[in-house]
This record gives sequence, structure tokens and C-alpha cells, in this order.
Amino acid sequence: MADSVRKVEYFSTQVPDRPGEAFRVLSTLVSANVNLLACTGFPRGSRSQIDVVPEDARRFRTAVRKAGLAFTAKKAGFMIQGEDRAGALAEWLALLAGRGINVTAVDALTAGRGRWGAILWVAPGDVARAAKALGARAGRK
Repeated sequence: MADSVRKVEYFSTQVPDRPGEAFRVLSTLVSANVNLLACTGFPRGSRSQIDVVPEDARRFRTAVRKAGLAFTAKKAGFMIQGEDRAGALAEWLALLAGRGINVTAVDALTAGRGRWGAILWVAPGDVARAAKALGARAGRK
């Protein structure tokens, strides 16, 4: 597997499930020059949850604090990127399954120009074992 794997920090917030809420949160981050490696959102009861993976977690925390946004404390995930090929994601999932590590969530997509990427989440108690199994390098703080 010639993909790159890095451990990343992600943060979550819940907002009202109505038009413009994701824009409000993301535009605040853009205004603070926070670059995101990934963002995902989904309904959660009568609200919506937004998960973000900032490139620079320190800058993110500063921006969130100044803007008064309510994000959860950091959690860990793994970002995988590489050349697109059939079974790319399945190879990594099989590796973790073979080590008895459950993947609790995954977002993956083709990035165009023959590239793909994914974010994998595991239970907090499995982060260290998953990092070792994946050969993950540490992300930026």
C-alpha cells in the first residue's frame, strides 16, 4: 500500500437543522484563515452535526474560541490519501479488521486526477493500536 496515512484531530459541533447553519460555521472558520482537510455533516435528531478536520488544530481552537463557537474537545481519526485503485479502501479496512479494530465511521471519495482519500474513525480506546497498524504519522497540532 503506497498510500499516506496520518493521524488527525477532528472536532464536532451541533447546529439547528436549517438552511445557512453550516455556512455560518464554515464562513467563520474561513474568516479566521482556518484550512480544513475534511468536513462532514449529517442530521442528528432535530439538529445537525458538523465534524471538521482542521489542518492546524491550534489555529482552529483559537478561531473557535474567539468566535464563541461550541465544538467538542478533539478526537482522533486517520486520513488516508493515495492513488485511486479498485479496492484501495477495502485494503485498509481489511488490515484493521485483521487486527480486531472496529472502524466506527468512514468517509471516502475519489479526489480526481487518479487520487482518493478517506477519513477513518475508531473508538478512542483503539486509536493507538490503529495508528500502529496503519503506520500513521502524526498530524500537525
